[in-house]
Amino acid sequence: MEARMKNPAGVIPEAWKAAVALDAAGGKGGVPRATLDLVHLRASQINGCAPCVDAGTKDMVKHGESAERMGAVAVWREMPYFTDAERAALALTECATRLADNPEGVPDDVWAEAARHYDEKGLAALVLKIAATNVFNRLNRVTLQVPGAAW
Repeated sequence: MEARMKNPAGVIPEAWKAAVALDAAGGKGGVPRATLDLVHLRASQINGCAPCVDAGTKDMVKHGESAERMGAVAVWREMPYFTDAERAALALTECATRLADNPEGVPDDVWAEAARHYDEKGLAALVLKIAATNVFNRLNRVTLQVPGAAW
């Protein structure tokens, strides 16, 4: 595999700083890192972003995540490995990543379930993490970035 070009966020350093800052902001809302990692992995799976799935799972291993949970993220509804709060975050991730699939964007019931588990700051963190992941996914997919390659 060969990328079409260097990652655009690497070509324009201000873009890299902004994307990293957006992603880092998602970590400031009190949501457990494991949940944010699951959100990143699920959005990256939906978008088919191999570099983000690769980097995300490597980070999850470093943070002690189990192989069972990582392998089950794509089928989280049918697996017993996730808390109700994680399930709410994963449902929000799927809806927010697939905005074009639903005229409502994120349905009220999905939002309400997430709001049952996360306060306003936690919801903000989840939305920021989902948005940042989608930014990275799009940068990588459009330019065919190679998993494991340096930017």
